Amino acid sequence: MSVDETHINLPGSYGESRKTRGAARHEVKVFIIAGEHSGDALGGRLMSEMNEQTRGNVRYLGVGGEKMSEAGLVSQFALEEVAVMGPMSILPHLPRMVRRVYQTVDAALAADPDVVVIIDSPEFTHPIAKRIRRKRPDIPIVDYVSPSVWAWRPGRAKRMRAYVDHILALLPFEPETHQRLGGPVCSYVGHPLIERKAWLDALDPAPLALSLRLDRSEPVVVLLPGSRKSEVGRLFAIFREAIDLVSTWERAPTLIIPTVPSLRSYIEGEIVDWPANVHLVLGEEDKFRAFKLADAALAASGTVTLELALTGTPAVVGYRVDRLAAQLKFLLKTPSIVLANLIAGQNIYPELIQERCTPVLLARALAPLLSETPERLAQKQGLSKITRMMSTPGTTPSGKAAEIVLRYAFNGRKASA
Repeated sequence: MSVDETHINLPGSYGESRKTRGAARHEVKVFIIAGEHSGDALGGRLMSEMNEQTRGNVRYLGVGGEKMSEAGLVSQFALEEVAVMGPMSILPHLPRMVRRVYQTVDAALAADPDVVVIIDSPEFTHPIAKRIRRKRPDIPIVDYVSPSVWAWRPGRAKRMRAYVDHILALLPFEPETHQRLGGPVCSYVGHPLIERKAWLDALDPAPLALSLRLDRSEPVVVLLPGSRKSEVGRLFAIFREAIDLVSTWERAPTLIIPTVPSLRSYIEGEIVDWPANVHLVLGEEDKFRAFKLADAALAASGTVTLELALTGTPAVVGYRVDRLAAQLKFLLKTPSIVLANLIAGQNIYPELIQERCTPVLLARALAPLLSETPERLAQKQGLSKITRMMSTPGTTPSGKAAEIVLRYAFNGRKASA
C-alpha cells in the first residue's frame, strides 16, 4: 500500500489535509524519539513501513540508534547517551538526561514536524512530549509502546491524555486498560515478535543440535538468567542451584545458555567450575533454535517469556529485584509480571518472584516439565492460544503502526476524532 498526492486510501483519508498544506508533493516530516536499543529496533521497522507507504516521501529527525539511522533518521546525538534502564538507574545520569531532554525539545520545535512519535522509555520520552505539547499544542504526538499502567502507577494513563493523542499498544489487553483508566486513544497494533512468527516456525533447530553434539536421549534446559548484568548477578546462582537439585532428582539435563557478547565473559566466569553439561550460544538464530530444542526453560521475567511462548517452549519464570525496588512492590496492580501469562489471562508459566524465587521452589516447578507429565501438557495447551491472541490479521504490527502515524501526519490532531 502506498501514499501519494493523488490517491490516498489509508484509514482517515489524508487527501483533504494535504490540500490545506498547499503543496502538490508534501514531504512528510516525522520527529521520532527512541530512548534505548529495543526502541531503536521498533522505530527502524516503523520507519521502513512509513517509507514503503509514502514511497520514501518522509524526512526523519529525532533520536535513535543504528536501525533508525539505516531507515533514514538524522539523530540529534548517540542513543547510548540516554539508553539507561529504569528510574533508579537514571539518577546518576540525571544532569545529562535533563540536558538531552531540552535539546531534543528544541530540535523538535525547530523541525516543525507533521507528527511526533515517542517510542517507549517514558523516563526520557514523556518529559519531551509534555514540553512539545505545551509549546506547540497543534503537533500530534503518538506514543509507540504503552507504559505498564496495568502493572503499576495506573494514574499515569489519565495524565497522558494531556500530551499524547494516540497510543500504539504491543499487548492485546492494553486498549481496554486505557479505556478503563481514562487514558488516551489506544490501538492494539501487535507485538513485533508476531512479524517473525513465520521465520520462527521455519527455523530448523537441527544445525544447533549437530554443532553442540546434543544427546537427544537427555533432557535439554535453556537457562535465561536475564539480559542485563544486574539481573544475571541476582539470578544466576539461584538458577544454577535449582538445576543442581533437578539433576539429583531426575536425569541431569544438558544446558544451553543463549547470551550476548557483552555478557559472555561474565557468564563464562559463572560456569567455569560447574560440572554440568553447559553450552553458551550467541545470536538470535541459535537462541531460537535452542528454544525449539529445549524440553523446558528456566527464565527471568521479560520479553523472553513471549519468545518462549511463541515457540511453544514450557518454562518456569523466576525473578528478583534489588532491595530498593522490592520496597515498591505494593504499587503493583497486576496478578502477574510475566507477559505471556498476562496475554493468556492465566498463569501458564509458574512465576516465582522475590522471596519465592528459591532453588527448591524453582526445581520443583521445573522437574515435571522434563518429561510427558500433566504439568507439561497443560503448559503446551495454554501456550497454543497465545499466538492466536496476538495476531493482527491482514497486516503486520509495523504496518498498522505506520498507518496510524501517517494518519496523524496528514490529518493533524483531528485524526483522533
